[in-house]
Amino acid sequence: MVGESFFANFDLASLAIWGFWLFFAGLIFYLQTENMREGYPLEDEHGNPAANQGPFPLPADKTFTLRDGRGTLTVPSNARGCRSELALERSNGANGYPFIPTGDAMEDGVGPASWAPRRDVPELDGHGHVKIVPMRTAKEFQVSFGQDPRGMPVMGKDKSVVGTVSDMWVDKPEALIRYLEVDLADGSGTRLVPMPMARVKERAVVVGSLHSSRFAGVPQSKSDVEVTLLEEEKITAWFGGGAMYS
Repeated sequence: MVGESFFANFDLASLAIWGFWLFFAGLIFYLQTENMREGYPLEDEHGNPAANQGPFPLPADKTFTLRDGRGTLTVPSNARGCRSELALERSNGANGYPFIPTGDAMEDGVGPASWAPRRDVPELDGHGHVKIVPMRTAKEFQVSFGQDPRGMPVMGKDKSVVGTVSDMWVDKPEALIRYLEVDLADGSGTRLVPMPMARVKERAVVVGSLHSSRFAGVPQSKSDVEVTLLEEEKITAWFGGGAMYS
C-alpha cells in the first residue's frame, strides 16, 4: 500500500526534529526583528547611519493605536524624534571619547543634564487618570509618617534659602511623593524639585545638587495641577546636571 511503503522508508523522527529547528530559527528571526522597533536604525556618534546595522533587517513599519485617545505611533519608521544640533563638540577624533559642552550645559540640556524628547503629555494610570498631582487636589492623601515638609524653607548646596515648600506632588497609584513644589523667594513663581534630590532636615529642606542661583532656571510646567513626561524629563535633568555643572 502507498501509506505503508512511504512511511516504511521515511524517518518521522527526522521530520519532527527538522521541523522544530526550522520553527525555532523562524521564532528567533521574528523576535529579533520585532525587538528592533526602538533605537534602530543604528547611528554613529555623528548622528549618521552606522555602517554595521547587524545581520537582521529592520521590520516593516507597524502602527499602534495609543490608549486614551492619544493618537497613533508608527515604528520604526526611521523617525526617531531625536534632538538635533546639540551644543557639544568632540574631544577626540576617535570614536568612544566624550563630547564637551560648548555653552551652558544645563541650559542646553547636554551631558549629565541631558534629556530625551518624550511626549508632552501627562503620564496616566491604568484607568486613564493623571498619575502625578499636587496633594491640594488629592484630598485622600496625607502625611502619615515622618516630617511634613510643607512650609519649610528650601536651601541650595550653598546653604542659601531659595524659597518655601508650598505643596507636595504625589504619584497616586504608587502612593509616593514624587516632587516638592517650591515657592521661590525671588517672586519668580513655583518650581518642582524631584523628591530623591531633596533631603528633609529638622528645620529645612536641602537640595545638595543645585546652587541657589540655579533654582530660577528650573524648567516650569505649563499647568499648576499636572506635569507632562517631557517636563519631568527636563526638570530631573536640570537637577541631575546640577551635581556637576551647578
